[in-house]
Amino acid sequence: MGQNKIFRSWYYFRMGWSTYFAFIFAAINTLTVTYYLAIEKIPSLVVVFPTFVQYVLIVTSIGIPVLVIIGYIHFKRSKAFKSEVDIMVETNPYQRRSIVNTELLIEINLKLLEFLIRSSKDEKMNEQEIKDLMEKNKIISEHMEKRTFSNDIDLNFLRKVLKQ
Repeated sequence: MGQNKIFRSWYYFRMGWSTYFAFIFAAINTLTVTYYLAIEKIPSLVVVFPTFVQYVLIVTSIGIPVLVIIGYIHFKRSKAFKSEVDIMVETNPYQRRSIVNTELLIEINLKLLEFLIRSSKDEKMNEQEIKDLMEKNKIISEHMEKRTFSNDIDLNFLRKVLKQ
């Protein structure tokens, strides 16, 4: 448990660093460097950005909306985010397992609902339906027995589901 706390702390540190500190530090650094090394040395740009504060205000008032739009396009309009998620599912066995479990639970729940509806109408299942349920039970049981976090059985299941 102690080693787990160390790795968890390391993970939280990296997230805090890369998501917040490094991002803010990089933004401040970029604004400072571009103003004092580029804009201040070019007289025509000094006319547009007479002070560092005005430069920061102008760049952030334009940059933030542009970056929000780029982020929106990344998540909603481009194939880049889908590719990132695909890679995460392929490489993260815990995420993959969660998705497969959800798919299996939905399938089982639908069969249970169908059975409950039929039972409430006093309808019996015919032999073929019982056979189909037993086959489904066998397939799911075999899947559950064979899969591990280190093999690709869940990944193969997902690929099969996605092709349907």
